[in-house]
Amino acid sequence: MRKIFMLFFAGFFAFATPVWAIDASDAPAVSPSADPVQSKATDLLMYSLSLVGVQYKYGGKSPETGLDCSGFVSHVFRQVASMALPHNAYAISLVGKKITPYELQPGDLVFFNTLRKSFSHVGIYLGDNRFIHATSSKTGKVEIDDLRNSYWQAHFNGARRLLPSLPISFLPNKQPFSAE
Repeated sequence: MRKIFMLFFAGFFAFATPVWAIDASDAPAVSPSADPVQSKATDLLMYSLSLVGVQYKYGGKSPETGLDCSGFVSHVFRQVASMALPHNAYAISLVGKKITPYELQPGDLVFFNTLRKSFSHVGIYLGDNRFIHATSSKTGKVEIDDLRNSYWQAHFNGARRLLPSLPISFLPNKQPFSAE
């Protein structure tokens, strides 16, 4: 069952590759006795993906009433990793280990300057240059965006790692975006 779930996860991100075209031998092997770090990071990504489409609400802290960017990240980490994070993107940017764009792994946090001040927006990196966040623009929902988008590249502030990185890769290795 878990292997099927992992195949779906890999297919979800391979937008150019239909799920039915993914070879099961390419999927990461996941055993019931998987590393707890791997399991926690996988759970974090899967839970965050389950929130796609939740309405944006400034100051929002729950999926039922709406989430803002820091509320989304705080909610996901509280539910999955039992971590209490501040409800403020800048305050969250002070937690964890600072990493470069080349070090990004699924589950890391990405920060942006969207309000003419540093670290005013936060999302969770999914891999393959994609991240998930609650945005007030465009859709006003939790959605997935691409770091290579010129807007996100121009507003990128940095990244932090709160959990140890995943020991497996869900996504093909691709050149990371350039924040320069």
